[in-house]
Amino acid sequence: MSKRDELIEKYAEDIKSKFGETPDMDLLKKVTVGLGPAIYNLDASKVSGSDDKELETVKNNFLMKKLGMSDGPELMDAINSVIDKYGRSEKNKHRAVIYYQLARHFGKQSVYN
Repeated sequence: MSKRDELIEKYAEDIKSKFGETPDMDLLKKVTVGLGPAIYNLDASKVSGSDDKELETVKNNFLMKKLGMSDGPELMDAINSVIDKYGRSEKNKHRAVIYYQLARHFGKQSVYN
């Protein structure tokens, strides 16, 4: 099993255990591949839920640039909702899981087709 496949399995387990959902493995794989080499970097592969600058980066680089969303309070509300469900105290909030959840939240799975 490749390192990427191992990470995807880890992300799928987080979606099951933290969100109580059965992951769409095809979408999860596409989101993970879309992150490129960042998934192998310990710092870049995680999102700090308590760092406002980090959350702004998720909003600007993922929601607005990648998903083509327009800026508005609902973007940060969605990010905070996903962070809350993941668990604010959870140290390892994987970027791929957060991006996957946000893409599903906004119905933007088609961006990955």
